[in-house]
Amino acid sequence: MVDIKMEFKSLNELYRSYMPFIKPAAIFIPTHHSHHLGDFLEISYQLPNGSENQLSGTVVWINPIGASGGRPVGVGIKLETDSDEQRLQIEKLLASNLGSGDLTSTM
Repeated sequence: MVDIKMEFKSLNELYRSYMPFIKPAAIFIPTHHSHHLGDFLEISYQLPNGSENQLSGTVVWINPIGASGGRPVGVGIKLETDSDEQRLQIEKLLASNLGSGDLTSTM
């Protein structure tokens, strides 16, 4: 059963959500639903290139209401299923963005 569905409409939106500093990989999902660190979630997401993916993961990051820097409310999910394959797919799409230093939804 999928807990959260997400569609990344642009590479910029995907860049802001990708969390490469968490290994093997993590992705930030904007949501107002209440989650706690350690919660296990099933996520369905669509990348800007149209590919659809599902993942299972653990909440490892929470942006609460009023997070600093105007960051969106939501959770960071550490990928636990097909993490290497999904990480490589995301990093291939973001190849020209990863070293940019632009602000993200988490840092």
